[in-house]
Amino acid sequence: MLSARQGGADPGRQLIAVVRKGSRELQELPASPDAFVWLRLYQLEMGELIPKGKRLPLWWTLRRPIRPLTYHAAHRMFELVNAAAGSTATSHALRHTAAYRMAEDPGLPLTDVQFVLGHAQLTTTQIYLTPRKEDVIRRVLAHHAEQTQQAAARTAPPPASGYRPDSLNVLFGGR
Repeated sequence: MLSARQGGADPGRQLIAVVRKGSRELQELPASPDAFVWLRLYQLEMGELIPKGKRLPLWWTLRRPIRPLTYHAAHRMFELVNAAAGSTATSHALRHTAAYRMAEDPGLPLTDVQFVLGHAQLTTTQIYLTPRKEDVIRRVLAHHAEQTQQAAARTAPPPASGYRPDSLNVLFGGR
């Protein structure tokens, strides 16, 4: 989580600095371009209320005196928003959602996901590889369709002498 004492962002390099929960080490992690758009909108809205600086916290309280937003204050903020919206979102649920989305991306190695999440063991990160039922069904049905198509292509007999393949394709819709 972004630190209440330190943190910061480097939009030019698309990095956000976080303080790791376990080790308390400051670590830079990549963030999406959208994250920086929202961050900039927040900074513009807060204006001169929040101090500027690369190693300062990103999030601040709205109550006076302005101070860094702590984990517990952010948790309470989610509770208030959930009550108003009739939802049950949490910052931890957002982390899980991001983890599942990254783990599903075939172009992103699981070790990279492990690094971003800060897991000491790869086996901890592997829990996000649990496939959803509908995805498994879709992939297996596509596999069976492909296998059927390949088998049909292998066993299609050549046309009998005197018949043109293009005429047969027009008559029977191709094979």
